[in-house]
Amino acid sequence: MQEFGIKSNKNDLSSLGITVKEAHWNLSQSELIEETLKNEEGVLTSTGSLMCDTGKFTGRSPKDRFIVEDDKTKDSVWWGNINIPFSEENFDKLYGKMLKFVEDKKVYVREAYAGADKTYRLRVRVINTMAWHNLFAFNMFLRPELYKLKEFEPNFTILCVPEFEADPEIDGTRQKNFAIVNFTKRMIIIGGTAYSGEMKKGIFSVLNYILPHDEGILSMHCSANMGVEEQDTAIYFGLSGTGKTTLSADPNRLLIGDDEHGWTEKNVFNFEGGCYAKVIDLSEEKEPDIYKAIQYGAILENTRFKEESREVDYTNSSVTENTRASYPLYHIRNAVDPSIGGIPRNIFFLTCDAFGVIPPIQRLSKGQAMYHFISGYTSKVAGTEAGVTDPEPVFSACFGAPFLPLHPTKYAEMLGAKMDENEVNVWLVNTGWTGGPYGVGSRISLKYTRAMITAALSGALDNVGYRTHSIFGAEIPMTCPNVPGEILSPRETWKDDIAFYTKANDLARRFNENFKKFEEFANEEIMAGAPKPNLKYVNK
Repeated sequence: MQEFGIKSNKNDLSSLGITVKEAHWNLSQSELIEETLKNEEGVLTSTGSLMCDTGKFTGRSPKDRFIVEDDKTKDSVWWGNINIPFSEENFDKLYGKMLKFVEDKKVYVREAYAGADKTYRLRVRVINTMAWHNLFAFNMFLRPELYKLKEFEPNFTILCVPEFEADPEIDGTRQKNFAIVNFTKRMIIIGGTAYSGEMKKGIFSVLNYILPHDEGILSMHCSANMGVEEQDTAIYFGLSGTGKTTLSADPNRLLIGDDEHGWTEKNVFNFEGGCYAKVIDLSEEKEPDIYKAIQYGAILENTRFKEESREVDYTNSSVTENTRASYPLYHIRNAVDPSIGGIPRNIFFLTCDAFGVIPPIQRLSKGQAMYHFISGYTSKVAGTEAGVTDPEPVFSACFGAPFLPLHPTKYAEMLGAKMDENEVNVWLVNTGWTGGPYGVGSRISLKYTRAMITAALSGALDNVGYRTHSIFGAEIPMTCPNVPGEILSPRETWKDDIAFYTKANDLARRFNENFKKFEEFANEEIMAGAPKPNLKYVNK
């Protein structure tokens, strides 16, 4: 176990106009755990990890995340349902009320970096009223060397006060909870929610604005790992539940990071110092690295114990399906330090296709890659949300629309330029259903998905024969080491051709409907990558 914390003599938050009863600066991991237990914010599990609850909110609240609209942002931010404008006046008033609220509170202050590449990193100061939130910041951001804390000067600040609630009628929020980014004042204020992921995703949104807009660096919602050679780097895009964290934690490769990265002219670098993994149904057999990472210093959110024990029951979803673990990267035995890799050779777009028509792996042309990147497809299945009874497609631009302050085409154009500049294979990998849709077919085996990715990384798929998907148009390998040939073509796993093509045509139609809002920005090459319904089976 490593201790990076140090108590600082600094106790002055006056530069932010903040006065508090008591401030604890840069406490160590052990001290924050002790504070969490003393404050009754969590309990210890049998592995030494902390178990904490996030209260009413067990996930982010996208409709309550705002960006201050001012001279800096009014013409550059992609305003709409994702980036909701908030006035400067209301921000100042709300921030003033928060300052008044914390005057008699104890706070925990952490200074950290976001970005492993020193040229582009943010210096972040996180101020929390909850000790376990400050431990979350310790885990998830990069930890400065001890001597650098003495002269640390932040260029972005988070003030997270879950106990403080807004008054929507007065403060201009939608509800009592809020997360508001102010790029001009370089602050994020969070209140009314104890879901720790709001801090992490807030900084990700900040970097998703600053890096592409100010620095010309592509920011990405992806995981990344690398082989023994630095240039054998792979990145994995995918929405929640597609296997992004699981597949990047490969025991035979070095982990760069599991969620947020930047791509420069020289490297791919992690924004974070930790991982934030979903743990519902976690087992040592299926995901040994993640399972073993949940040790002293890790935080479990909204999990429950097995009866009359301190052993975690990872199958228990009584609080939420979105149970999570936060742990520092050094809990993963093969994490690379610093978390920087070379230029990627392979890019994987991960989707959990509950319709059962996307092949387990297919190679994309540049146009197809751009189309699928802008689409950002996965699917919801019955039972994951109230009211979902049949599989539903989900499209999230660039596999991370909720965190994109700029228009998706900005990120897509940058990815296209990277593909032109570098030799890179792009693969669409389905970790969802085969042999039929959800309720008929079965989930593709993780063992087979790992084998396909291993084959792509090793070059074993470079010289095999390929067939073309009749609707989605991409190349499907005829063979793959350690994978039964019959599962490589989804049509061959279905018992009814008409049922397959009807379902595939339906999904293709939904792709094309979703893409209409991007068509005016898309060139011919991108549009050529769109799926094309098989007319033989239309309306049958």
